[in-house]
Amino acid sequence: MKHEQKPNAFTIPVRIYFEDTDAGGVVYYANYLKFFERCRTEWLREIGHDQGDLLRDPGIAFVVRSVNVDYLKPARLDDQLVVGLEVEKIGGAQIHFRQHIRRANPALEGGWDELVNGTIRIVCVNSALMKATSIPPFLRLKLEALQ
Repeated sequence: MKHEQKPNAFTIPVRIYFEDTDAGGVVYYANYLKFFERCRTEWLREIGHDQGDLLRDPGIAFVVRSVNVDYLKPARLDDQLVVGLEVEKIGGAQIHFRQHIRRANPALEGGWDELVNGTIRIVCVNSALMKATSIPPFLRLKLEALQ
């Protein structure tokens, strides 16, 4: 299930378990935000930065500032999904992402059904003060190289 990606893109696989579904047997809408969060966390790890390390030194965290999500089709128990992101814009203290959740569709000859998509804006904060702060230069250089 590997696909070619742009340098500013990243994907992870997610399997749907019973705990992810609601009484109707479909993924509960808020769980898609958890899947988006996991993708952003693994992306940060992939580029060499663990969130726990960033909390300790230089004392920063990334928090969600805004989310806009469109729910297009439901995911169900045992579905194997691909959760992805693209870095859309890097500001002084913010990163804007486009994110999606897709499921393979054999009827589309290797194509995908888009289930959920959204835009997420995160902001870098001083973890002690919980106030916005500039993305540190060492991290900014890595992020800008991905664009």
